[in-house]
Amino acid sequence: MGPVHSVVCADSCICAVVSLDRSRLCSRGSPDTNVKTDFIRVNMSQRYSRVTFHHVIGKAAVKGRCYRGLSITRSVQDNQFCAVNPRFIAVVTECTGGGAFIVISVCHTGRVSPLLPRVCGHSARVLDVKWDPFNDLRIASCSEDCTVKVWNIPPNGLKADLTSPSKDLLAHGRRVSLIEWHPTARDLLLSSAYDCKVFVWRLDAPEVPVCVINTHSELVVCLSFNADGSLLATACKDKKIRIIEPRTGRVLQVCVCVCVMTYDKDMNFICDVPLVQESCCGSRKVSRILFLWDLKMLVSTGNSCWNQRQFALWDLEDLSEPLLEEDLDGGSGVIFPFYDADTHMLYLAGKGDGNIRYYEVSAVKPYVHFLSEYRSPSPQRGLGVMPKRGLNISMCEVFRFYRLLAVKDLLEPLSFCVPRKQSEGFHEDIYPMTAANEPAMTADEWLMGQNKGPLLMSLRPGAEALDTSPTETETPANQDTEYPPDIIADLQDWTEDDTQSHDWISSRTCCDLNRTEPSEVSLHQREETHDLQEQLKQRDDKIRELELELKNMRNHMRASF
Repeated sequence: MGPVHSVVCADSCICAVVSLDRSRLCSRGSPDTNVKTDFIRVNMSQRYSRVTFHHVIGKAAVKGRCYRGLSITRSVQDNQFCAVNPRFIAVVTECTGGGAFIVISVCHTGRVSPLLPRVCGHSARVLDVKWDPFNDLRIASCSEDCTVKVWNIPPNGLKADLTSPSKDLLAHGRRVSLIEWHPTARDLLLSSAYDCKVFVWRLDAPEVPVCVINTHSELVVCLSFNADGSLLATACKDKKIRIIEPRTGRVLQVCVCVCVMTYDKDMNFICDVPLVQESCCGSRKVSRILFLWDLKMLVSTGNSCWNQRQFALWDLEDLSEPLLEEDLDGGSGVIFPFYDADTHMLYLAGKGDGNIRYYEVSAVKPYVHFLSEYRSPSPQRGLGVMPKRGLNISMCEVFRFYRLLAVKDLLEPLSFCVPRKQSEGFHEDIYPMTAANEPAMTADEWLMGQNKGPLLMSLRPGAEALDTSPTETETPANQDTEYPPDIIADLQDWTEDDTQSHDWISSRTCCDLNRTEPSEVSLHQREETHDLQEQLKQRDDKIRELELELKNMRNHMRASF
């Protein structure tokens, strides 16, 4: 692989990196070479300093907080089969005579009744489900019956089997494998099928696609929007990564992932020579692609020429070669990437694996810093991710997976937390402004060519959404949601990490927010935390007294002899 770009950053930014050994310096400007530091500072139009999350730790829920007795689908499709929002969890289930998925409340932990009502309007196996990011009661599903259906879930959950969708989208000629909601516009949905076509649907209009993307020669295995929905990245079985303008279907960039092994006349291996068409990468196969929204990068996962699972980082402006390639292992399952733009953390979870690796990603070399790895003996068939507004902020939770464990018919919550000595209160340094559950624009505005970033909201109780667009006014977006039950064990003994930094200022918190009193739920959690701390303190005092008595007894016995 050729030399990697030294600096890749967002628009209007000034980057400076000072190496620990003071021997190498990469800067725009003339920094002081006598400065020694162990972090990277990036100054953008709204300045903030980067913080590393070295001590983030993953902890699975106890058995009583899991969801047991689920008949998880046995489909071989490489999808996640699980979708989560702060109110409901949707899991694709195995059934006969059609396709179905189950919708259960987040608070309904324990054993799930086999007689629980299901969404069962498909005539063949369900392949993918996704919740509407702006409506917790609307979910889309796709199936082998060549249809995409949109369902409205009652606020109190299903009381009977749901068979009538609110929208039935019929245009694909073969089974539909992928669906994806637009990240900022209301009522826009993408679907991809085995007919190698990608359709853009407008749900507030007649049930016909408003855009057709017909540039793929083989099956599309992954779709990913950028932050404002103006670009679409696809990974295809023809071993190409494409960057597409989704309104018109015009291909902006293509990267071919083909590699040819070269031998001499004695059949001795020489090197891997890329077969160049447009742009070429060193990976043989790309299975997943994902935008890193705030870094102007792409991350892809796949297999190398030697059939090693790997991931790669790409500069969005130049796909001629990856910025970074790193081999993981020799496993066979697909690696699913998940990115948290608030903490700049990348999670890599393999289908059929029991481990989840997580990294910190930056816009400057070496781009990726390995943090740690969660390990479990139980392999995961799929994963769902809780949106940020559904996390338990009182326990400093920054990410939460829901792992489908088919061998146990179990759905297991897995939380990643930042350990703090004092977890009560709101930690603004690890919870910057995040994407709200309100759309930034309508479908009409997007189809007319407008691009708007997501509305931002604070996770502080009582905060309001912040519109990043100058033409829109602030819109309330922080709905009153019930926190799920605590799935985090006692964190009081964990050590404080370097994220407790007072000079860390988020680039998204430039505006003053209306601060209200904490909710009753937050007050109740604080009282419980305070009581637990008092009990721990009393136990520590008692232990010290007993240790002192034991020490005195030993001294007395030694003196008597």
